[in-house]
Amino acid sequence: MTEPDSQQPWLHEWQIAVDGPATTLADRGGDIGAPGTGLLVDDRRVLSRWRLTLDGHPVQPVAASSEGAVSQFWAAARHLGAAGPDPTVEVLRRREVTPTGIVERLQLRSRADRPLRTEVALAVAGDGADIAAVKAGRAAGPALPVTGERELSWRDERHRTVVHATPSPHQTSTLTGEGARLVWQLSVPPRGSAEIMLRVAATRSSGTDFDAGGGAAGAGWDAGSLADRVQDPTLARTLATNLADLRHLLLTDPLAPADRFAAAGSPWYLTLFGRDSLWVARMMLPLTTELAGGTLRALARRQGQADDPRRAEQPGKILHEVRRSGYDGTGLRLPALYYGTVDATPLWVVLLGEAHAAGLPADQVRALLPNLRAALGWMERAVRESPDGFLRYVDETGSGLANQGWKDSGDSMRRADGSLAPAPIALLEAQAYAVQAALVAADLLAALGEGEPDERARWRSWAADLAGRTREAFWVERGEDRYLAMALDAQSRPVDGVGSNMGHVLGTGLLPPAEAREVADRLLQPDLLGPFGIGTLSRENPAYNPMGYHSGSVWTHDTAIALLGMLREGLDEHARTVAARLLRLATATEFRFPELVGGEPVGAAAVPYPASCRPQAWSAASAAVVTLALAPEALRGAA
Repeated sequence: MTEPDSQQPWLHEWQIAVDGPATTLADRGGDIGAPGTGLLVDDRRVLSRWRLTLDGHPVQPVAASSEGAVSQFWAAARHLGAAGPDPTVEVLRRREVTPTGIVERLQLRSRADRPLRTEVALAVAGDGADIAAVKAGRAAGPALPVTGERELSWRDERHRTVVHATPSPHQTSTLTGEGARLVWQLSVPPRGSAEIMLRVAATRSSGTDFDAGGGAAGAGWDAGSLADRVQDPTLARTLATNLADLRHLLLTDPLAPADRFAAAGSPWYLTLFGRDSLWVARMMLPLTTELAGGTLRALARRQGQADDPRRAEQPGKILHEVRRSGYDGTGLRLPALYYGTVDATPLWVVLLGEAHAAGLPADQVRALLPNLRAALGWMERAVRESPDGFLRYVDETGSGLANQGWKDSGDSMRRADGSLAPAPIALLEAQAYAVQAALVAADLLAALGEGEPDERARWRSWAADLAGRTREAFWVERGEDRYLAMALDAQSRPVDGVGSNMGHVLGTGLLPPAEAREVADRLLQPDLLGPFGIGTLSRENPAYNPMGYHSGSVWTHDTAIALLGMLREGLDEHARTVAARLLRLATATEFRFPELVGGEPVGAAAVPYPASCRPQAWSAASAAVVTLALAPEALRGAA
């Protein structure tokens, strides 16, 4: 049970760095100890306390930044050094995340003209908490028993964690349930410095897991050289920062370690997510097909084989997420392997076709054709068994995701009057993805010389039929306003709230050019398009909440998907307008795209969504889409 006063921790003030399955969350001074902070490896908090004091005083944070695997902290020790208003003793911490822990350089730098002596103390502990407990905001539990003196260690259910320091501390003390305290007596010469190197490594006790896939030679792209091709310095910095983040979110598949994919995001989603990983690979196709190949194969290995309502598994279905153990928290109980997504299956088909067109070797594509046909079969069955011929979803367990599109919060499907729509739901974008998947599959089979002409013709006809039904059922006219509903509800009535869902239809082949322009025009109206992107719900909807997860916030990737669709429809002016808003968001968030922000600014500032993940893979990959709109020449020949 979650404590009554515990809540999901807000992340917007934490410094977050990541490398593969490891991530750190710390305050602006570099300390770990507040709810939600820690060093997490393989979804376990191996470090729950990491607090620095000088002579018993906490340092005073001044500045901090994080990018990729590195967080840097600049603080002052105001009780040390020369008298006066200006600080003369700096405390610098550079923390780099490794796939198993951290390496931290702690440096004291004096500007004073006399020598200093100070007692540096570091309180360390690990509680081994599961990620569900950390996300629920529960306070750190009792510290695991510590062994050793010069090299400290402790064990949780999955890891042995070791702390090593150079130079060795002058004193080490341990206290049951409290971890350890390391103490150094440091001397700092006039206008000189002294430093301590710290290493934390958590090794797995047994078994295999996802490993980091973004090492120096492993990303498949060079963020720095790509950014050098961009003339606009703001865009160049945005591209370099976000591609660095994305590189450190890459994981390898333990079933085939040569295959890499993007974990969804830090800190809660450092694992394989079908929808997220597929969209990342699609956005990155101008830069690499290797990521697409690894993503496609990792998901194909886990493609649904049987009907299992507990896991929402069905034959041919592509999964929603893989976790190291079942997830139980914040009202959800999900098995370790969960298939509760309506859109990952058509998105998998689309990625396979697009990756082939972008240059993924034909032999790799052909090897996945059985999975392609299984995915198409799932789509066909799902539409045939639907009462009105649309791709629908419903959670049959009562403990899974109520909504199974990307807007997966329980309150996301809103009518124009602000009320919630009843399930089962037929999402607009799911129909568009299915149409696109059938068309892409037909073209792919033709390009490879696979299958009979009748098979390809059947899928084109299937796509045309679904597109026609969708256009007939989803267009809404309210006075002079004409737009696409975000979904159909359980009674096949349009869920007629104006939302960003219609942006996902662009570029799929669902709409003729005139209707695609109508959609793009509607997305640019001021009730949806704000200073930093396209809102998830119209400002005119009674349920609009600028801090609502899917009811008024602005998501980076959601806006980027609409932008990409505009480019594919040839609506370049619309696309550049939207891209400029995302570039403005980058400058307001230290060039590191967040998962989402509030739908209303404060002056020129973006309002953080406090629980937003950073970095988030499809947000980071959105930088490539922005570059495609504003500086396409920089990406030519990059793949």
